[in-house]
Amino acid sequence: MKFIYPAVISPKDGGGFIARFPDLVMCEAEGETLDEAIERANEAANDWISLELSEDEPALPPVTDLEDLILAPGETARNISINIRFYDGWDE
Repeated sequence: MKFIYPAVISPKDGGGFIARFPDLVMCEAEGETLDEAIERANEAANDWISLELSEDEPALPPVTDLEDLILAPGETARNISINIRFYDGWDE
């Protein structure tokens, strides 16, 4: 199943980037390069969503549109696609 959530990516003081998901509480990732931050953001969102789906009553938050995000100077927003494969017995 594919999930798409926006990430806000900001440059860090001293170098590197941090990516945070406004819709996924406490879901963040860092990287030395923009590509690395995006890759780690994908992994963090995958872990966040997988954990939520393992709950008895999962509740995924609604997705914010990129156009609705308010960005600070230097920030950028990107949709991050998270693919989660379900296997037989995944909900047991």
